[in-house]
Amino acid sequence: MHFPSFDRTALEIRPLSLRKHDLDISNIIELDARIASVVDEKKRTVADRIIGAKKKGAAVILMIGAHVLRAGVQKYLIDLMERGYISCIAMNGAGVIHDYEFSLIGATTESVARYIKDGQFGLWKETGQINDIINEGNKKGLGLGESVGQAIYEGEFSYKSISLLAAGYRLNIPVTVHVGIGCDIIHEHPNCDGAATGATSYRDFLYFTKIIENLDGGVVMNFGSAVTAPEVYLKALSMARNVAHQRGEAIRRFATLVCDLHDLPEDFSKEPPKDSPAYYFRPWKTMLVRTVADGGESFYIKGRHSETIPALWSAINKEEKANG
Repeated sequence: MHFPSFDRTALEIRPLSLRKHDLDISNIIELDARIASVVDEKKRTVADRIIGAKKKGAAVILMIGAHVLRAGVQKYLIDLMERGYISCIAMNGAGVIHDYEFSLIGATTESVARYIKDGQFGLWKETGQINDIINEGNKKGLGLGESVGQAIYEGEFSYKSISLLAAGYRLNIPVTVHVGIGCDIIHEHPNCDGAATGATSYRDFLYFTKIIENLDGGVVMNFGSAVTAPEVYLKALSMARNVAHQRGEAIRRFATLVCDLHDLPEDFSKEPPKDSPAYYFRPWKTMLVRTVADGGESFYIKGRHSETIPALWSAINKEEKANG
């Protein structure tokens, strides 16, 4: 039995030149230690764990929500990638869209309130070309992040220097993309192939899980992803621990860092009760409690990404200098 399906060919898709952008290249923050001059003990400790992980060759994983790219901190993250302090970046599908648009036209982000009224939200020609890149990457057996990263790095993109995906491709650092079908504006377009999107994103999940196998002694961080990051991390960690257990090994001694705007108590070592709304903030119970309960340690820093990422960058610089 087949149900009626929406006809995507009936859609009107307009060029990005007609869209009013909420962010442009002026929002990118320049590297400047003065921006993050205040580094407290907690940030220094996290920085020390990251430096230690690098020395051990353990994984340092950065999981981000798409708002991190909108915060303009790309240069800070790329600098850390170039210096070997990030071994993997994991993002959701919206992160790819912001990274691609910024790289292509130096602007990104549309007003949902403005464009949903007449059904124009998300229906922009150039953004939809991401689907063509994914489809071609799938034919080559690539992951989603590598497909788009290669296209940006090798293509005519005026602002590719601020692309995390292009930096990952250039530096051979995995940038994995974890997609929920129907969650991203490119899924509206007629050239979206759900099978290709799913296959490339699933390859990224397996790449990510392989990196989790090297997490003992390492660090995993989550900036601003309330659902996708903790859920992907949880399943990948279970898979990695399953294999490690069969070998008589363990993945326990690592640090987790969550940076968000939620108000957490000073002692967040126990998950909140199920009748509390805080129970459904997955980074708390998953990343700060459950997965570090048998040997790890966790940190929570409240703040905006435009502040916390430069601050962490500054803390790493200071600890690096102090340690010689």
